[in-house]
Amino acid sequence: MRFSEVIGQEEAKKRLKGMVADDRLPHAMMLCGPEGSGKMALALAFASYLLCERRSDADDSCGQCRQCAMLRKWAHPDLHFTFPTIKLPSMSPEHKPVSDDFAAQWRQLLASGPYFSLNQWMEAIGAENQQAIITAGESDELSRKLSIKSSQGGYKVSLIWLPERMNAECANKLLKLIEEPPSQTVFIMVCEEPDKLLDTIRSRTQRIDIKRIDEASIRQARRGLDADTATRITRIANGSWLKAVDALDADNENEQFLMMFQKLMRLAYSRKVKELKQWSEAMQTMGREKQKRFLAYFLRLVRENFAYNFMQPELNYMTQQEEDFARNFARFVNEKNVLQMNELGNRAIRDISQNANAKIVFFDMAMQMIVLLLAK
Repeated sequence: MRFSEVIGQEEAKKRLKGMVADDRLPHAMMLCGPEGSGKMALALAFASYLLCERRSDADDSCGQCRQCAMLRKWAHPDLHFTFPTIKLPSMSPEHKPVSDDFAAQWRQLLASGPYFSLNQWMEAIGAENQQAIITAGESDELSRKLSIKSSQGGYKVSLIWLPERMNAECANKLLKLIEEPPSQTVFIMVCEEPDKLLDTIRSRTQRIDIKRIDEASIRQARRGLDADTATRITRIANGSWLKAVDALDADNENEQFLMMFQKLMRLAYSRKVKELKQWSEAMQTMGREKQKRFLAYFLRLVRENFAYNFMQPELNYMTQQEEDFARNFARFVNEKNVLQMNELGNRAIRDISQNANAKIVFFDMAMQMIVLLLAK
């Protein structure tokens, strides 16, 4: 992975390379930013830059040396990955899951590209409704690995993806590692919710905030599209490469969510209670994480349909399919009900997060939509 492969983020690239050039490389840093901004891509590129044998000859890792050959397969002995895991049924009750248990799935995900989400990782390991965490077993394993001398004679890099998912025991053990780091060790944390980390960990790392990808970089990376499609995708992406990719994927999840949204609104408007009950049963079959993603999509489309009524295209961030539906539906989302719809969606997210019965949550939501759509 090279810096030239990272989409946008020129300011962050310059800062990271400057740390090495000025010999001011911190032993622990934290790349913080929203999902899809390219934090992981930057972390991988920087790790490659640190481990490359010829980085001093160019403004990037060379991509050709022995170290880079190993990095292409993400099998470098001095690059250690830490990421959230789950407990598989095949594991013994005493076993604390560690990243090495899922090394094959992790390398496969990295091979598909450096831009991915927690949801994609959960699907890759078959997490279903489980919550992925970083266990105390991981910190013990990391301590063991970093105590060994660098096999290549250079840096040892510990790349921790989503450290906010560490449990308390793991976080405290990692704190000790950061306070007394092994020689030539660099910790690179890739974080989306830094406020969930221990204050003592945050205070001992150098934070680098990664902004959303600028529109020009997304547009440049999506060359070959017609002007209208490129503009829509760039605006929908809102600085997230993951959203830009999803918008072009014909079978992406958002298309399924649009169909579910349309069905909910049409059935609610027609007061078809029996069919709405079936709709809520279909929603129940989704995993809780997917249910929450649908509800987030529901909230976005409520906002977009309300904004559509102002007839100012610059206010809207919709795909062509979403806009086609909004053309006839938007008038039903107005100042009389938009706040209640927003509250309804947020309350459903809260209930699903607290493990409420999904069928009841979605059926109640559907019944209330009947009343809200009739607001005059």
